[in-house]
Amino acid sequence: MPSPEPTPRDSLLLDNMLCFALYSTSLAMTKVYKPLLRELGVTYPQYLTLLALWERDGLMVSELGERLSLDSGTLTPLLKRMESMGLVARIRDVLDERRVHITLTTAGRALQAKAEKIPACVLSASNCTHAELLRLTREMQQLRDRLADAAR
Repeated sequence: MPSPEPTPRDSLLLDNMLCFALYSTSLAMTKVYKPLLRELGVTYPQYLTLLALWERDGLMVSELGERLSLDSGTLTPLLKRMESMGLVARIRDVLDERRVHITLTTAGRALQAKAEKIPACVLSASNCTHAELLRLTREMQQLRDRLADAAR
């Protein structure tokens, strides 16, 4: 039997709000990641940056910002901090100095081996199967894309 349509009052209940489910899940995920990233000596945004660069080193700042959904006002200080930590180098394009490529240093590449245990730790903490997490990830990506399309 299908669920009845929610009343306007039901639609404002906190536990019925998708935005709250996403927000509180994000907080819980951050708590899982915090001790794992502390071992690497990086923050969550720095970790995401490293993930993108481990996938494809030498991205331009604009490409990295697009990949991470970060604007330059957020990304530039993040990259400067990572450069001061010795994890990345910012290299100006020889043909167009406005373009800046971000490359991993030896230290930045070395963190990848240490980070390889993180997905298994998150899988264990989630108490989900690998297939369940992949399904949730794909569904979240689809939702993100639909919301981004609607915001345009």
